[in-house]
Amino acid sequence: MAVFVLVLAVLVVSYASSLKAYLQQRNDIDSLKSQIVEREKAIGDLQDQKDRWNDPAYLEQQAREQAGYVMPGETAYVALDANGKPIKPTATLTSPGSVGKSDKPTAWWSDVWSSDQLAGNPPKNTGTPPATKIGSN
Repeated sequence: MAVFVLVLAVLVVSYASSLKAYLQQRNDIDSLKSQIVEREKAIGDLQDQKDRWNDPAYLEQQAREQAGYVMPGETAYVALDANGKPIKPTATLTSPGSVGKSDKPTAWWSDVWSSDQLAGNPPKNTGTPPATKIGSN
């Protein structure tokens, strides 16, 4: 019986070390898979940025923003804030692949029905009424 318990103990120890190695390898594989997903996303973002540079409108926007270029015949104006520093524009161009794509197409009758519902039940006016006189002061 003692030999049997000894053999059983040796088997448990050997399987435990193998199981520990297996679990460590699975953890490493999962970590590497997540790194692959992150890097593929980064590659996709860089590819989108590269594709943007092939768009003439994006090139023109970058030349205007970064180098201050204007087209022939245009006059450049710089808007300044209260401290005299230039105000940065906030408009950006979308990627060429996303232009013209809608999330979910809707049928024309759903637009008509929603406008009909709005016309029958207009929103309440919560703002101030319009002025009745202009420049009375």
